[in-house]
Amino acid sequence: MIELNSRQRKALEKHAQPLSAVIQIGQGGVTEGLISHVRETMAANELIKIKFLDFKDEKRELMNQICEALDVTLVRIIGNVAILYKAAEKADKRQYEKELSKLVKA
Repeated sequence: MIELNSRQRKALEKHAQPLSAVIQIGQGGVTEGLISHVRETMAANELIKIKFLDFKDEKRELMNQICEALDVTLVRIIGNVAILYKAAEKADKRQYEKELSKLVKA
């Protein structure tokens, strides 16, 4: 997991705004199947949204559990939607790296 400053979070939120939630957490909660689905989705996309249909009161704990299991960064939770970020494995596939590196406080 990488630490993001507020400017980097804001930039990623801006890029995530038009995205739809690709994963939903319902009555099953966080299962091995859900973790593997998030892993596959993060491999294909650097930035995703996860929507909570159930477990809305425990969303912060569940997101921390997912982030630790997959080494991804929680950008922000807005309402019942969480935004996750993980840089692509291959450097040529990284869409946001340049922009984020410019926003590091000097």
